Amino acid sequence: MKIIRPFIIIIRLARESMQFAYQAITANKLRTFLSLFGITIGIFAIISVFTMIDSLEKNIRDSLKSLGENVVYVQKWPWGGNEEYPWWKYMNRPQPTLDDLDEIRRRSNLTDKACLNVGFRNMVKYKKNSISNTSIYGVSTDYDNIRTFDLAHGRFFSPFEINAGRKLAVIGHNIARNLIEGEDPIGKTIQVGSKKFTVVGVFEKEGKSAIGEDSNDDLVVIPLEVARTMVDIRRNGPWIMVKAKPNVDVADLMDELRGILRSFHRLKPLDDDNFALNQISLMKDSLDAIFSSINFAGGFIAFFAIIVGGFGIANIMFVSVKERTSQIGIQKALGAKRYFILIQFLYEAVLLAVLGGAIGLLLIFLGTVLVSSTTDFSISLTLPNIARGLCISAIIGIASGFVPAWIASRLSPVEAINTKA
Repeated sequence: MKIIRPFIIIIRLARESMQFAYQAITANKLRTFLSLFGITIGIFAIISVFTMIDSLEKNIRDSLKSLGENVVYVQKWPWGGNEEYPWWKYMNRPQPTLDDLDEIRRRSNLTDKACLNVGFRNMVKYKKNSISNTSIYGVSTDYDNIRTFDLAHGRFFSPFEINAGRKLAVIGHNIARNLIEGEDPIGKTIQVGSKKFTVVGVFEKEGKSAIGEDSNDDLVVIPLEVARTMVDIRRNGPWIMVKAKPNVDVADLMDELRGILRSFHRLKPLDDDNFALNQISLMKDSLDAIFSSINFAGGFIAFFAIIVGGFGIANIMFVSVKERTSQIGIQKALGAKRYFILIQFLYEAVLLAVLGGAIGLLLIFLGTVLVSSTTDFSISLTLPNIARGLCISAIIGIASGFVPAWIASRLSPVEAINTKA
């Protein structure tokens, strides 16, 4: 019973303090509104910054993930370049070829899947509709086993169809919507350049890529064997994607690929590589540093907005103490302890701050719904940011209300009763 009694006292104290705080807030609606407005703007500013940064980071990382975290890209040019390596040496490098792909497939023990792709642009037509400068990808077998994507309708090519050079196409969401208006695109014949293709699949809508990569929404994918008859793939920047086997470290795969390609290209031990091995982790490491700095800078700037709301609550609490001085004196004369008065005013400050923060979070949520529904940029208010906003509100409430509450708790009963508000 002795153990339970303190908890009963704490619960009763919290309930009574909350009642006093609620009465004070509802009795002064204008003052409450002004207090809420300050903290609402503060929480709206700081959590909006974190929400935008988190959403941007998520979109970029999702775009990178779709490229494959365990995939190595064999290309002519390295991502980011090398200042110590003359640009003209890059220009003299050969483009990746199908022979390179065959050599990797034949000799690599750490490779799970590999494919060669080429990208170019051309006009796409369907009846009287046309879309100029459309991105066209010619892909070899295993593209669908390496590149992450979903199909809304239809299917992807089979290995036989790719090797046989069948004139088939998988098109993006925007291509299907704008080119084949209101019709089922599966089975329709579209024209890419001078050749006609049968649509067998439509990519699921994915929105714009956050890293500048061609979005599947505006893409037409065709078999590589057909693409070779339409363009000179050596002049269109082909690239080889190599996916590591499960549980294989990508660094080990890159070392193996370097040895295979140097041997196949007959490079001497002291010769520089005439190819580039690019990997998503190189970009992810840079992103970690960039977003760490952005988070710090954004939080630092938004911090001042929440400070303004904190000063507003502190000012209102000082006024509240002044107005209720005689009431405090009566409570103390009736036996109210200092900690009861302290907690009573702290509750009021925290209640104001949390309520204002909740309104700010609601505004942010409505904003995210509006942005996501009207643009291709996906933005969402996450649970960690909601918890962060409410915690910041409560901390600001405690920090802003402590001094006024402490002053109120130290008032003399006699002087407080005789004080006029």
